[in-house]
Amino acid sequence: MAVERSLVLIKPDAMARRLAGEILGRIEQRGFLLRAGKLIRVDRELGETHYAEHKEKPFFGELVRFITSGPTLALVVEGEGAITTLRKTIGATNPADAEPGSIRGDLALAMPDNLVHGSDSPQSAQREIALWFTDDELV
Repeated sequence: MAVERSLVLIKPDAMARRLAGEILGRIEQRGFLLRAGKLIRVDRELGETHYAEHKEKPFFGELVRFITSGPTLALVVEGEGAITTLRKTIGATNPADAEPGSIRGDLALAMPDNLVHGSDSPQSAQREIALWFTDDELV
C-alpha cells in the first residue's frame, strides 16, 4: 500500500464539544503521523473554496456557515493507505449511518454536525492540503 497524505478537519462542533484530543488520539492510535496542524477561524472564501464541489447543491450555504461558525483544527496526516483507512476511522458522513467504533459512530450527533472531515481521494487530498497549508508548513 502506498504512503498517502490526507487533510483532516476537526470541525467547529468537535471543537465546541472539546473532542479534538479524542479525535486526534484515535487518528494517531491507527498509526498515522501528524505532518501539519493549525487552529484556524475559517473565513467565507476558504469555506466556499473548500466546498466548491457542492456549490450547486441546496446544502452548500449550510456547509459554509457551519465551517465558518467557530474554530477548526486543520491537520495533515500521513500513512500507508491513509485516505481509505482514515475514512473508515472517521465513519460514514451521516452519523446515523456510521459504524460503532468510528469517530462519527461513537461521538457525532446528527447532520450537519459530523465532527470531522477527511479527504476522499488522492486528488482531493492534494487539492485540499494545498488550500489549507503552504509547503513550508508541512513537515
